[in-house]
Amino acid sequence: MTHIVERAVPQRARLMLEQSGVHPLLARLYAARGIAAADELDTQLKSLLPPEGLKGIDAAAALLADAVMAQKKILVVADYDCDGATACAVGLRALRMFGATTDYLVPNRFETGYGLSPEVARLAQAKQPDVLVTVDNGIASVAGVAEAKRLGMQVIVTDHHLPGDALPAADAIVNPNQPGCRFASKGIAGVGVMFYVMLALRAELRKRGFFAARPEPNLAELLDLVALGTVADVVPLDRNNRILVAQGLARIRQRRMCPGIAALLQVAGRDPARASTFDLGFAVGPRLNAAGRLADMSLGIECLATDDMGRALNIAQDLDAINHERRAIEADMRAAAAIQLEGIDAAERASLTLFEPAWHQGVIGILAGRVKEKLHRPTFVFARGEGGELKGSGRSIPGLHLRDALDLVAKQRPELLKRFGGHAAAAGLTLMESDLPAFEALFEQVARALLPPAALMRTLETDGPLEAAYYGLTSARLLQEAIWGQAFPAPLFADEFEVVQQRLLKDKHLKLTLKKGKARFDAIRFNHAEGAGERIRAAFRLDINEWQGEANVQLVLEHFEAA
Repeated sequence: MTHIVERAVPQRARLMLEQSGVHPLLARLYAARGIAAADELDTQLKSLLPPEGLKGIDAAAALLADAVMAQKKILVVADYDCDGATACAVGLRALRMFGATTDYLVPNRFETGYGLSPEVARLAQAKQPDVLVTVDNGIASVAGVAEAKRLGMQVIVTDHHLPGDALPAADAIVNPNQPGCRFASKGIAGVGVMFYVMLALRAELRKRGFFAARPEPNLAELLDLVALGTVADVVPLDRNNRILVAQGLARIRQRRMCPGIAALLQVAGRDPARASTFDLGFAVGPRLNAAGRLADMSLGIECLATDDMGRALNIAQDLDAINHERRAIEADMRAAAAIQLEGIDAAERASLTLFEPAWHQGVIGILAGRVKEKLHRPTFVFARGEGGELKGSGRSIPGLHLRDALDLVAKQRPELLKRFGGHAAAAGLTLMESDLPAFEALFEQVARALLPPAALMRTLETDGPLEAAYYGLTSARLLQEAIWGQAFPAPLFADEFEVVQQRLLKDKHLKLTLKKGKARFDAIRFNHAEGAGERIRAAFRLDINEWQGEANVQLVLEHFEAA
């Protein structure tokens, strides 16, 4: 069951924002998201938190400056998701601006697993680097860092994931979530951390007089990549992250982006001049992630790192084809999951654990997210790995910190989980197939203990009714141009409508004509085939449907129920 609630709007904050010149609709929405004054909406670069707050950044900058000035070889070790790919591209592009000798390595999801493992360290040695820099990984790579050090490399870890009980013995660690770090934006993405490291490197090189005989690079040119990785990794959009995203989107809208992002927007059919956080999260990000899920993320990194538009477009078309393949695999997996779920009463469960031998390891995280969204239960989905192992990917609901829940499972049964890690909302683990029933029972026990009954009811937070004057294209574009994301959610309105017409599109999308007073609205609910009654209460986004050169307002329904 879904419970629709309306966000409270602090009226004093709303009035202050309006008096400061903020559009009345945005003033209401921002006030409901905790914005109390207009200066909190300032997205100028000068308002970014300074790099000095990041523990370990001075040591990292000094080591990298030494390497750049001595022409030592720097190897960036990436992760195989969009955050890792953009962080790698930021590192490669910035280091090339400084004239560094640089290369990269990205682990293969199916061969070496996640992060800087000892095996990946040995693969890195084949490229003969002097300095190894991890991006979006490394904080849990105790054995991998030790192996890289044994092989003679200096190691700099840049990451944003939560650390384990022991930190790796790297030469420098930059991670806002490591003990003792004062940096206020704990939710910064891996690409944001790497961008900050490059800012600190430039400052260190400037201090050493490195730019006396050469131009100083403008690192703002990398903000399109920072925006993409930040949005795609679904990190909380606190003020600092909103600045990074706003600045990157501004560059994209001005067509001052890298060829790779331009190419990915082109194959997705999106206009850069009107690019939004939605486009980054649901059009560009999935096409990059598809490479890491089904093939090799080096394809995505090459797309983002090249300055050749023709090459970027060729790669983007390959990524688009891989994403189509990913969608087909996901559809088959969703159908199989639906059959499994027919035999499970989710209302009687605090968690869900699903496994099918034929499922694709690269798509289980997406499936876990779909099931979690539909049934509002923390969900783990498993696929077969090598040697009798299962790889699991989980997604959680508010109220259950998934990594902490796995930590409790591991403490109760230390032999059960071979590896695990992640965040509050998403986590991964490895266990033996024979141990799956034990894990399912223990995870259910932990989830039931941690989740109060109220948390098991899906609550849909909305912004209440939309004023009649704001149902037009001008308002829809105003909302599209603003910065929304995790912990700063896009506007979702709720109201009652009369259903005038309804029909199915492609046998899976419900297309409706809704009426409120004398006004009629086109509406759609994607991936929902069940019809509506004569009157509904709907939670909806104000969207723009562009077809054959015409733009019209469309209500995208997230949920509806009988009024």
